Amino acid sequence: MRLKTKLAITITGLVFLVVSVLSWLYIGQLLQQHIEQSYLSTDIVAHQLLFTTREALENGLRNQTINVNDPAAVRAAVAESLRNDDALNALIASVINYSPTVQDIAIVDRNGRGLVTAPDPSLEDQPLPQRPSYASLRNESPIEMLKIVFGPPRVYNVSLELDRDNQPFLNIQIGIRTTFLENALRPWLYGALAFTGLALLLSLGAAAFVANLALSPIEQISARLDALSQAEAGTAIEPVPPRSSDTVVQVSHKIERLGRRMKDVQEVFSALKENLDQILSNLQDGMMLFTRDARAVLVSRSVERFLNVDRDEILGASVHEIFDRKTLLGRTVRLAFDAGISIVQEEVVTETGRRIEISLDFIHDDHAVDQSHSLGALLTLHDLESVREIENELEVSRRLAAIGRLTSGVGHEVKNPINAIVVHLELLRSKVTGDAGAARHLEVIQSEIHRLDRVVQTLVDFSRPVELQLKDQDLRDIVSSVLMLASAELETRNVTVVSELPEHPVIVRVDADLLKQAILNVVLNGAQAMPDGGELALRLSEDARAAVLKIEDHGEGIPNEIRDRIFDLYFTTKREGSGIGLAMTYRILQLHHGQLDVESRLGKGSTFTLRIPAIPLSEPGQRSLTDTNVHSLRGSGE
Repeated sequence: MRLKTKLAITITGLVFLVVSVLSWLYIGQLLQQHIEQSYLSTDIVAHQLLFTTREALENGLRNQTINVNDPAAVRAAVAESLRNDDALNALIASVINYSPTVQDIAIVDRNGRGLVTAPDPSLEDQPLPQRPSYASLRNESPIEMLKIVFGPPRVYNVSLELDRDNQPFLNIQIGIRTTFLENALRPWLYGALAFTGLALLLSLGAAAFVANLALSPIEQISARLDALSQAEAGTAIEPVPPRSSDTVVQVSHKIERLGRRMKDVQEVFSALKENLDQILSNLQDGMMLFTRDARAVLVSRSVERFLNVDRDEILGASVHEIFDRKTLLGRTVRLAFDAGISIVQEEVVTETGRRIEISLDFIHDDHAVDQSHSLGALLTLHDLESVREIENELEVSRRLAAIGRLTSGVGHEVKNPINAIVVHLELLRSKVTGDAGAARHLEVIQSEIHRLDRVVQTLVDFSRPVELQLKDQDLRDIVSSVLMLASAELETRNVTVVSELPEHPVIVRVDADLLKQAILNVVLNGAQAMPDGGELALRLSEDARAAVLKIEDHGEGIPNEIRDRIFDLYFTTKREGSGIGLAMTYRILQLHHGQLDVESRLGKGSTFTLRIPAIPLSEPGQRSLTDTNVHSLRGSGE
């Protein structure tokens, strides 16, 4: 047999053996990697469900008194809280709908009966079948993994326990299908077999070619390595005396030298990237750097707040993959990229009412002849809502500081004289018994002293911290109650009320008594602004995040020069006004994280807008166990 034939057969056999072994190792490692990734992602989902379950229990059982010694009552309350929690149900639905690995999700009690089962709610309150743990699949050998994956479909559980008082309380079970692994690995398996066959065929031709050319290609590789080393260094490099005349050894030394250079460059690049990521992580504004083909190569951590997408999913993606054309922000950015037009601090109001300022700058090479093609682009997202919230907080702080300066010492300086007057008034009353006229004057004096005491007490209460009694309330009922309270005075002032309330409930979490006082102050203020009577309109609506109550009068309006002072304590333009009502209303709205705005036109009237954070209608009322029971809930996965 000719040497060339032997060499060709030997090379072909070695290639076939190497390709076969590598393909087997590749399939085994790929399978283990898929199983491990699936377990880690599912474990993260399980911890998210654990956290959401604990939040659902705390929110759903808050303010609810339950006999913890009655297991049936506790289980019923827990089941109701979990089944009615929107956040938990939305998370479960999203996991089942979008995860290719999850077959079902169940939250079971300590007896193995389902509290929440998805997607089949008919299994609730039923004993659930026992399944093997998905962790056991990770410890199997590659051969056993292949048998399980490509065998009959099986379902494994990823479980996580929620403890209460160091005892098992609930168990979260996520069912994982093995069929997804089969579907994911089947194309790779076919590809490996096809690659093995193709490599066998190509190795025959390559063996004959290598037998003819022998070591001449290695000499060409050596020359190319020398050229690459000189080009990378920028200057000529003196050749290193080879340790051997063997061309293979020389090539090995040259590759080693290039490898060390590449390693040094990689270490410098990694250090620079780490420092840049650390700087970007501290920025409040979102920053995204794109390449010339519109792919994100640098993304700050704060971008996640604007796009609600994980930063790792954005890196490497194109503009059209990151931004959705269905949103105003997405359309604006995509159109600017497609047209190559920069954006300079353009304000965009998203579909949820959030105000974002965007800037887009294209990066050009100043030394390039053609400036029409950019090197990349820098996109900046600035949250205007946070700026507005800071301004509101500063305004509240300014007002509270003014109130603090005004009320400092008032309680002590005024309360003591009032108490002394009351004591002496009682002594005087005991000495003038029998005189009806004097008694009547004393009654008037006592009434005025009590009124003065209430004014002082109101001033003190205004600056004192208020403990809110928050409960879920229908804002329509609160408005109707206020109109009923004010009906007598409105009728006396010849004021006609126009009330526009929605047909569906508008649920807000507020202190009903305080909010009634705030709305009543604005209603009476509007009625007093119309001395000859008129129409007072109350319109209740609801936007994406707040309940909006507009109270409109047709009075004389508020002059521009005093509009900024109407919420100051004791500021009033009315002869009989106290200057407390609107200031108290403003404070009550701030205590509820709401807003109070006013629009006014002279001779036309004023419109006061009260914005109160709303609760979706489907969100259940929050109840809780006692504090001891709530804080005793602990998850075993923490």
